[in-house]
Amino acid sequence: MEFALSEEQRELAATVRSLLAKRADPRVERYDEELWRTLCEQIGVAALAVPEEYDGFGATLVESCVVLEEMGRTLAPTPLLSSVVTAEALLAGADQDARGRLLSRIAAGEVAAFADGTEAERVLDGDLATVLVVAVDDGLFEVDPAAAERTWTPTMDQTLRLARVVTDPAAATRIGDAAPARERAALVGAVAVAALQVGTAARGLEMTVAYSLERVQFGRPIGSFQALKHRMADQLVLVEMARSAAWAASYAVAAGAPNAEQLVHVAKAYCGDALTHVSGETVQLHGGIAITWEHDAHLVLKRAHSLGTLFGASHEHRWQVAL
Repeated sequence: MEFALSEEQRELAATVRSLLAKRADPRVERYDEELWRTLCEQIGVAALAVPEEYDGFGATLVESCVVLEEMGRTLAPTPLLSSVVTAEALLAGADQDARGRLLSRIAAGEVAAFADGTEAERVLDGDLATVLVVAVDDGLFEVDPAAAERTWTPTMDQTLRLARVVTDPAAATRIGDAAPARERAALVGAVAVAALQVGTAARGLEMTVAYSLERVQFGRPIGSFQALKHRMADQLVLVEMARSAAWAASYAVAAGAPNAEQLVHVAKAYCGDALTHVSGETVQLHGGIAITWEHDAHLVLKRAHSLGTLFGASHEHRWQVAL
């Protein structure tokens, strides 16, 4: 059986990669609003998995993960991850009226955030969101962002923005059930982060290979040394296996396969470990230049640490696989 992206999915990835290669800057404050607007208006990245009846493209989670992998490759700070998670939570738990109101806004490019609890920590883009959805035991609520207490949480990795969000459900609008929204957000969040991890690992490997062909030591490029060839070959195996795991999980979740949850646990565990190893090797094989602010190697390392804790650490997902 052939397991690969379709022609349309490959074209989507190539289009996003081309745009990000020209415009993405991992060192911008918050995120590049003009780039995000272009991604939404010209490619429709925020609308991919939103059904057509809610002004979306009616694609699937797979297409969103294809885009997220390319964003991981460029380390581009965008609110796509939080918007995808929020949209999927609304589709799973919100009523028809709320879906109609909120999903069309997400598809148009408004920043969305999903918070679990009235005092939620580490909410993706929580301080920037104009669409704020909160899940508590009593139900799923739409909260006016102006009525919430939202505080940016400084982190080592500034390409992912987190916030503490405090809300009062009594002053919010109940729009559905919390349980299915929470379950879907956790599942989609994990597989979406796995896609980001694959892209970031690919970026680290590409940087390392390019540097090994340029850096000369003892009169020859260091990439010609057998020991370094083996280390980079091992990284390639990790990246390709991680990509396979992430693709399998995204297809399973999109299709509602009975083993989807198991595949998501496998993908999040394997992709997290793969990125951790590749990011460490990226720094090691770049040598002293990798620990300077001017080089991007430290950004790969920071992204590996931040993604490793979002939606469950690798060891937590491995434990779920073993149950």
